[in-house]
Amino acid sequence: MADGRPEDETRDRRARGGRMSRRGLLLGGAAGLGAVGVGAAGATAAHRLVGGTDPAPGSESAPLHGGRTVPFHGRRQAGVETPPQSHATFVALDLNDDANADAVRRLMVILSDNAARLTQGVPSLTDTEPELAEVPARLTTTFGFGRGLVERVDPDAVPDWLGPLPEFEQDDLRPEWGEADLLVQVCADDPVTVSHAVRMMVRDARPFGRPRWSQSGFRRAHGSQPDGTTMRNLMGQVDGTVNPAPGTEDFDHLVWGGNGPDWMAGGTSLVLRRIATDLDTWDEIDRPAREAVMGRRLDNGAPLTGGNEHDEVDLEATGPDGLTVIPSFAHVRRARTGDPDERIFRRGYNYDLRDGVEGEAGLLFVSYQADPLRQFVPIQRQLDELDLLNQWVTAVGSAVFAVPPGCADGGYVGQTLLEG
Repeated sequence: MADGRPEDETRDRRARGGRMSRRGLLLGGAAGLGAVGVGAAGATAAHRLVGGTDPAPGSESAPLHGGRTVPFHGRRQAGVETPPQSHATFVALDLNDDANADAVRRLMVILSDNAARLTQGVPSLTDTEPELAEVPARLTTTFGFGRGLVERVDPDAVPDWLGPLPEFEQDDLRPEWGEADLLVQVCADDPVTVSHAVRMMVRDARPFGRPRWSQSGFRRAHGSQPDGTTMRNLMGQVDGTVNPAPGTEDFDHLVWGGNGPDWMAGGTSLVLRRIATDLDTWDEIDRPAREAVMGRRLDNGAPLTGGNEHDEVDLEATGPDGLTVIPSFAHVRRARTGDPDERIFRRGYNYDLRDGVEGEAGLLFVSYQADPLRQFVPIQRQLDELDLLNQWVTAVGSAVFAVPPGCADGGYVGQTLLEG
């Protein structure tokens, strides 16, 4: 893993262009937004989450979840519509220079067979630690193809959108977190299961390529909150409220819309952005200021114009002072373009590399959409232009992958490209 940038360099970069003055405004004037007791609010939130005494581990009233499985085979790859698991690792690999289309085919046959077995709690054919495969814990393994892989198979088959995103002013991208030939997304509710599956995939891919990077993330532990609860990022914010619902026509249009060559029918695209968060300076502003930055309440994620998380945001509402309740710089306002087709499906994970108090933490922002250029880029441009949250978050990694359709039993992921 790469070391984080020195603190003074980070602060200097954030100060360019007068942007620090906006944060200073919040630091100096937050009291005017109305003081809210963080301790009291935190205690209230904790009280709501405590529903009584938990059953003792291993008792008959405490069900085990390690045996739960998600089918690997199907028209679409699992790990997109699948309700997010607690742990995830994203591994990117670069193919060897001599890896041709036949080598890619053999690689995907091997990896698909591994995934088909491991996701069902069955060891891979060459598994030397088969006992570690016995707890699938909703394991999913999802494959994404980079531009380099597709070009080796058929240069004419590359989707128009597959490649690096346009440059954004607020980005500070590091090459070690950039584009790669193949992505393996491994998710499960057990970190040991994830670790073992990643090891099997990387080990069996060694004759064909080498790892470029690995990024791991987490959410709340499985069972600690009701299913369907929107995750919180490390800034304490409810993260991902506005999301198309899997299984709906809206979701199918936005995610599985099929904006690409024929071999991508039933597939989608994946954008992975590594977003480093300056938690220390975020701590310097109080609760009302944080809510103004986000445009949402901290306690339940409701918009400042509503009372519940999923209430519709009212961007026109004004307060007694005649100003809009949700400021022009608020994240929730900047994340909307007004075009219903310019939406994405988010499935992110927190990451924390702080050893004690030093190091980098943030969000692995993962989104799926039919066309990143048509859906993701317009949103990001608006955020890049005015979002005040940019004072505390910086994209340090960015990559785009084509997620092929799934495969039938006996087939392999990528077959539509390699044998189509």
